[in-house]
Amino acid sequence: MAAEGPLRRLDERAGRAIAGSRLPGPAAEFFADLGNMPVAVPVLAAAVAFTALRALRAGAFRWWLAPLAAVVAMAAVPLLVIPLKLAVDRAGPPGADGSGYYPSGHTATATVAYGAAALLLLPLLSAGARRALVTGCALVNAGVGLGLVRSGYHWPLDVAASWCLCGILLWGLTACQARCGRGQDPERRSTPVEGGATDRTGYRPK
Repeated sequence: MAAEGPLRRLDERAGRAIAGSRLPGPAAEFFADLGNMPVAVPVLAAAVAFTALRALRAGAFRWWLAPLAAVVAMAAVPLLVIPLKLAVDRAGPPGADGSGYYPSGHTATATVAYGAAALLLLPLLSAGARRALVTGCALVNAGVGLGLVRSGYHWPLDVAASWCLCGILLWGLTACQARCGRGQDPERRSTPVEGGATDRTGYRPK
């Protein structure tokens, strides 16, 4: 278990090794701060507003569905993380006050906020830009987790648990986007039929 037993001892050894690493303290603090709600949530809010407005102007079917799903995923973070913190009641690294460090709230916030923002924007980008965005998002979230452990705010398993938990939320958002037709690049190109006409869905009738 994360709270007791061999896994905890292994986790704490790994945490002490990371905390004693040569990663510069200021860099670790910078990345750890990216998991703060006042930093991460506005990034998601901007992505939600941009993609929703673009889809609305383009007349997309269910233009609101993917942005709303991203907001719901973000709102679900404290609803899932806080009960788990109370149930596991794990103490933090040396110097941390109290208990309730598993899973990491900062990691969960960053994972969903940056991950959901990236998922909303992906359909609008070229293939190369998509790869860059996904890579950047993964690196930022890895930096948040490493920064939290290096700064002595969390154990590695606290971070890993949040990644697993929030991966489910992002998977749900991906499924929602697929349901509403790749969500945020909604302009449909009409396919001409004989005589230059199209059916009302934009596809050639059979």
